[in-house]
Amino acid sequence: MSISTLGAKDRELLSILSENAREQTATIARRLGLSRTTVQAKIDRLERDGVIAGYGVKLSDAYESGMVKAHVLITIAPKTLARITTDLHAISAVRTLHSVSGSFDLIAIVEATSIAELDHLIDRIGAIDGVERTLSSIILSTRIRR
Repeated sequence: MSISTLGAKDRELLSILSENAREQTATIARRLGLSRTTVQAKIDRLERDGVIAGYGVKLSDAYESGMVKAHVLITIAPKTLARITTDLHAISAVRTLHSVSGSFDLIAIVEATSIAELDHLIDRIGAIDGVERTLSSIILSTRIRR
């Protein structure tokens, strides 16, 4: 199922669940102007169709503020993407990895408990065979999170 085949209420439901996946079905139903049974059926269908792949933990702002995060832009050698992706996946501090267009090939979102740990992490990424260049930007604050 693609985003284009979802109805407006489905997209609104996904938005509500993104804010709080533990929201009570009755509360969601009131917000959507639907019955609780209809909302539960929509959730079941979205899970069955693979639109909702799972539920996760949203960390508090207090906890998140103690982490040092950065975007690491990575240029790689030709034909090394699969291996480098595997190597980066093995580093738990790499929270997200995006393949991008432009002068860089990948953008990794990384997090560490200190600047020293972040420095070590960036060196570790740069030392991966096939990584030609990195450029890092520390995230100072997050203005919008959805």
